[in-house]
Amino acid sequence: MDTDEQSPLPSVGCVLMDQHQKYFRNYRQEQSLTQRRVIFSGVLVLIMVGVLISRLFYLQVVEFDRYQTKANDNRVMLIPEPPSRGLVYDRNGLVLADNRPIHSLTITPERVRNFPSLQAELDDILEISAEEWDAFNDKRKSYRRPYQSITLKQQLTDSEWAKLSVDLYKWDGVQVEAQLTRYYPYGEAFAHAIGYVGRITEKDLKKVNPDTYQGALYIGKSGIEDFYEDALFGVPGLSKLEVNARGRIMSEIERQNPIPGKDIHLHLDARLQQYAFDALGDYTGSVIAIDPKTGGILALVSKPSYDPNLFVRGISYKDYDVLRSSPKLPLFNRALRGGYPPASTIKPFMALAGLESGFASWDERFFAHGYYQINPNGRRYRDWKREGHGWIDLERSLIESVDTYYYQLAHRMGVTPIHDFLSKFGFGEPTILDLNGASNGLLPSNEWKKAKYREPWYPGDSVNIGIGQGFMVATPLQIASATSAIANRGVWHPPRMAKQVGGSSPNFPEDESGLKTIRLKEQQNWEKVIKAMEKVISDPKGTARRLQGTPYKIAGKTGTGQVFSLQEDEEYEADKLEKRLHDHALFIGFAPSQKPTIAIFSIFENGGSSSKPADLSKKLFDAYLLDDYPKKYDYLKGANL
Repeated sequence: MDTDEQSPLPSVGCVLMDQHQKYFRNYRQEQSLTQRRVIFSGVLVLIMVGVLISRLFYLQVVEFDRYQTKANDNRVMLIPEPPSRGLVYDRNGLVLADNRPIHSLTITPERVRNFPSLQAELDDILEISAEEWDAFNDKRKSYRRPYQSITLKQQLTDSEWAKLSVDLYKWDGVQVEAQLTRYYPYGEAFAHAIGYVGRITEKDLKKVNPDTYQGALYIGKSGIEDFYEDALFGVPGLSKLEVNARGRIMSEIERQNPIPGKDIHLHLDARLQQYAFDALGDYTGSVIAIDPKTGGILALVSKPSYDPNLFVRGISYKDYDVLRSSPKLPLFNRALRGGYPPASTIKPFMALAGLESGFASWDERFFAHGYYQINPNGRRYRDWKREGHGWIDLERSLIESVDTYYYQLAHRMGVTPIHDFLSKFGFGEPTILDLNGASNGLLPSNEWKKAKYREPWYPGDSVNIGIGQGFMVATPLQIASATSAIANRGVWHPPRMAKQVGGSSPNFPEDESGLKTIRLKEQQNWEKVIKAMEKVISDPKGTARRLQGTPYKIAGKTGTGQVFSLQEDEEYEADKLEKRLHDHALFIGFAPSQKPTIAIFSIFENGGSSSKPADLSKKLFDAYLLDDYPKKYDYLKGANL
């Protein structure tokens, strides 16, 4: 029994021992775990060290050249230096587009710590417009090189310069720099010919190499300044400067001097240009003068005009709105883009077209009533002379500007021979070689009308073209250029502005710059048409007989362009019409007629059936051929280079 009673005690002790054994440490297991962790950590460290060494090898050996360059970029500052812009001269060496020194406020953005504070302080001292700040911020976004100064305000006055000088030491990165700015000494009269430069915009940088224009202030926007931008701009220079960690200049390492832009000498005669501009008076209009022997443009006037100097520094919104909203459109270049009916100035060309196509002859006579009818009971196309001219021939039709003769001639010819012949003189296409933006005008054809109006060409359409009305539209430059081709007996030089670019003749594509000879079946017809144009001035019934009395012979033709169409029996009464509805007054001419050195087209918009264009042309002929300028234009004689 004692044995049975004591038997449960050992089993309880065993259970307790088993429970306590659960809390005893297993040193062997822990040691094994620690060893595995150490090995893993060591391998991981070795891998990381290997990666680091590999990266260091890659950066310092494989990519040495690349990062050496970047290090140099941090140490070396590249400062572009824009070249001085080439000058523009007239044919006598007078400077028409100049450079003059100014002082401008510039900022190097990388050296400015607090822009809002700086802007507030500068605004307290100077009157800096929102447009100037906007332009500055636009340049900050587009400039690629660090530590490059950006112009904030140009042409500081002495007072502004003095105010800045007092506090200039306070602002790191703010300085006053001497710069060259474009200046047009003769303003409005030359604006549409020379054009202007303006601030470089994001849109401009898309057309040029942005690196080339880093640091440049201006780019050509119109006229000669635009077309010859590459030649006028030159080649920028570059300074390599060593800087410290704070961006301060320590020394100059290397310098490449900029190459100035090429000077351009024009065919333009400054005295003739200014005289023509003034002679237009208060009228809106255009005057073009061309040397028939070269195609060189002696005068290119569009009036009203504007001061190109306004655009150099960046024209204000207010000033630009005044120009843009003006009903007279001073920004519109009428010489290149103005579309006018050539009116009766087209008649010498129509006479040649009729002779060439066999629909006209010098001997054929025509009885000119006061009107012409396509059909016996059809519409009456009125002549300017209500009672008619009686019996006339081709020569007399030019002398007296007989509308009915050209009505019947154009009706018989039809549009195709007219279109094909007139296109030889440059009608219907931009003719000038070195100005952008010239209009094509409109030389209509049967195909054109079908495409435009989905209608056939009617005989009445041809009748209207016969006197330079209807669908036909030409620019002053086209008419002047075509006139010079007649003056030159069919040898036509496309019009051009530049005489020399950098001392050499300008390069134009061969198919554009070469001579274009208009050959007639009967070459003597050139002389006969010119003789008739001489009689427009010398004959007692000539429409420009008031120009008689010159020591040289003028060949010319007057024209009156309708602004609106009259009804069949409606009469034109200028005194009952608004000024804007008055007819345009036109004149073409060249002199001396046998060996011409100048051809002129002039138009007075809404000038009525007046002699103003002819009178203006005579003044210009006298001035150019006889050196008979008013004394007040002596300042434009130039240096005769």
